[in-house]
Amino acid sequence: MGVVRVEGKRTPTPNSSPRNRRSTLMTTLAIRAIDLHYGAAQALKGITIECRPGRITAVLGRNGVGKSSTMRAITGINNVSAGEIVFDDAVLKKAPPYKRARMGLGYVPQGREIFPLLTVKENLETGYAGLKPGDRNIPGYIFELFPILKSMLGRRGGDLSGGQQQQLAIGRALVTRPKVLVLDEPTEGIQPSIIKDIGRALQFLRDEKQMTILLVEQYLDFCREIADDIYIMDRGEIMHSGPAADLDLPEVRRHLMV
Repeated sequence: MGVVRVEGKRTPTPNSSPRNRRSTLMTTLAIRAIDLHYGAAQALKGITIECRPGRITAVLGRNGVGKSSTMRAITGINNVSAGEIVFDDAVLKKAPPYKRARMGLGYVPQGREIFPLLTVKENLETGYAGLKPGDRNIPGYIFELFPILKSMLGRRGGDLSGGQQQQLAIGRALVTRPKVLVLDEPTEGIQPSIIKDIGRALQFLRDEKQMTILLVEQYLDFCREIADDIYIMDRGEIMHSGPAADLDLPEVRRHLMV
């Protein structure tokens, strides 16, 4: 992927790789110049992000720069005050989260938010809510990606380790048959072995399912390994966009230093 400078920022441009040629045919999710306010406080300023099928897009930045606010805007938890979010050519406007989920937007929230008193099977089945009766089943590939879930179907979600709960949260989102999978800090507090499992799962969903994947992260090595495109945030704005290889540039890394 090449890079073009626009007003001091860097914007990705397509290259000729086979996967890129497939993915540039359509933008599944486009965040276009959105602002978001909490009362009088402005959390996001003109955020623009393009997410395409068969690509992993990572949004990085220090704590408190607006990454989770961006996810909340995309999923409809908070409404934007300017700009627009476009999903499959439809402007979402003020569509509530459940409508966005039915359209094919799967969300894995920060902190996992599984149901601790429900079994693993019951947690996965909560993903049935927006599905047609004929689609209310757990796709087999979820257990291929996360075999531990199949062996623990009868156990309560609260009895799982943090890493296992994260796998469950991702599996629950996949049950909804998403076109776009949005993940907020999927490696937070997770042991290295399960981080590798999550990375392999996301790469499978990208390469084999041609899924559009957007994740918020702080773990640079994880993003460098699996992401195709990166956006760096600081103080509620996008400061840089480009290929994941840009994470090695000093001018990019300075936005990520504490």
